[in-house]
Amino acid sequence: MVATPTKLNYDIKDISLASLGRQRIEWAAREMPVLAQITERFNTEKPLAGIRLVACCHVTTETANLAIALQAGGADAVLIASNPLSTQDDVAACLVNDYGIPVYAIKGEDNATYHRHVQTALDHKPNVIIDDGSDVVATLIKERQHQLADLIGTTEETTTGIVRLEAMFKDGVLTFPAMNVNDADTKHFFDNRYGTGQSTLDGIIRATNVLLAGKTLVVAGYGWCGKGVAMRARGLGSNVIVTEINPVKAIEAAMDGFRVMTMDEASRLGDVFVTVTGNKHIIRKEHFEAMKDGAMVCNSGHFDIEIDLEALKGMSREVKEVRNFTQQYLLNSGKSVIVLGEGRLVNLAAAEGHPSAVMDMSFANQALACEYLVKNKDVLQPGIHSIPTEVDQEIARLKLQAMGISIDTLTPAQIEYMNSWTVGT
Repeated sequence: MVATPTKLNYDIKDISLASLGRQRIEWAAREMPVLAQITERFNTEKPLAGIRLVACCHVTTETANLAIALQAGGADAVLIASNPLSTQDDVAACLVNDYGIPVYAIKGEDNATYHRHVQTALDHKPNVIIDDGSDVVATLIKERQHQLADLIGTTEETTTGIVRLEAMFKDGVLTFPAMNVNDADTKHFFDNRYGTGQSTLDGIIRATNVLLAGKTLVVAGYGWCGKGVAMRARGLGSNVIVTEINPVKAIEAAMDGFRVMTMDEASRLGDVFVTVTGNKHIIRKEHFEAMKDGAMVCNSGHFDIEIDLEALKGMSREVKEVRNFTQQYLLNSGKSVIVLGEGRLVNLAAAEGHPSAVMDMSFANQALACEYLVKNKDVLQPGIHSIPTEVDQEIARLKLQAMGISIDTLTPAQIEYMNSWTVGT
């Protein structure tokens, strides 16, 4: 344990929640053996010694274990929330009280508080930024150009954030290396698909207690997150419809056995709608007008803009909280639309986010990406960089080892065959 500094700045709900947070962080750690091994090595080697680090993430039990790993590596880290509804206040309290990590995160914080926390994080003058959605990086570029000289690089593990980084690079403002954690095989194949799939439905069920069997559930977007939601919803007995803009993904969804159609068509049929696109206004005014009375909408993408809540509010004569994280919009037409988690990430707003077992690999990628940035700071060029294949493979190997699973290795003859063009079939 690291002693709490005598003057530790933080902005959290209630530091007296620390003991409960510690129990929950330790529970999550049971399912995170890969990150535990990295933490043990970091504690010995200190690869992040002297590095000022800012992490803008969902403040959950899993993120806490990442923060502990980074601290073990020697980083001087500050943690802020990337989403106003995803913070677990007891976890924030434990990190401050028991580990001396400055945390600026309160569940339900308003936008003004969030933006203040971003500025506070940048006051730390980070050398490395871990971002969820690239808000901290974007703010640094737009408002604090003089601090760019301090920055070694950033890591990003959301699709939305990668899209923003690509736009920055295209505009010539990404003048530092950015590690694309999101596209690592041990991240998106597992975190996006199995994590989002399970935790999204967990959030819907906790918020509403509805039976999903027999319901028509519409998934907007068939990327890895959409695939996970569709697969899990079908497993619970839902009739799943997929909407897409990408013809290849649409064909894949159809061949996976799902009905594929436009949102205009789906809006008349769905009982539950889940957006997982990373884009804005996927569900709009004309869709709300066509929906059944009592249709439920939620988002499991990144920001709350996937659902056009301003349009919905303008169509409504009353908005009331009917359950925790469940708002009923009574439309002027007399119908109602139910919004879960205020349109923010329903798996974090109404539940606990991804299971620890999948975040183990995602956060292993984050920790090793930070190490890679620091070790290669003099050779990495500005732009977006993939996680090295050998790092990805090592994380998978460690995960298999922790699960007690052995796999085959190639024989010398097989290696020769795969690397030769002269050996025939």
